[in-house]
Amino acid sequence: MAPSSGARRIDMKWYIVVVGAVFVVLLIYSSFHQSVHRVEACVDFHGRTHCAEASGQTRAAAVRSAQEIDCELVADGRDENIACLDLQPSSVRELPVK
Repeated sequence: MAPSSGARRIDMKWYIVVVGAVFVVLLIYSSFHQSVHRVEACVDFHGRTHCAEASGQTRAAAVRSAQEIDCELVADGRDENIACLDLQPSSVRELPVK
């Protein structure tokens, strides 16, 4: 005997609830384990200096993120931003992870 359409609807609702719960758990887990390294990087570019804090899964990713923030604020336009990103930060300081 085939299951009724009402029983199939209930099964589908439970399937959707379980998949949704798994998605939420994975989202929360990945959010808490994303920032392993936290740094403050300073950039000197054309006489302007800026320091920004950033975090990332690796130290290199955190430094790059902070450098992108710095270059956006000290560079004038896209071409200067690209040139700024090619330079090494003038200083990098490790910060405690929150």
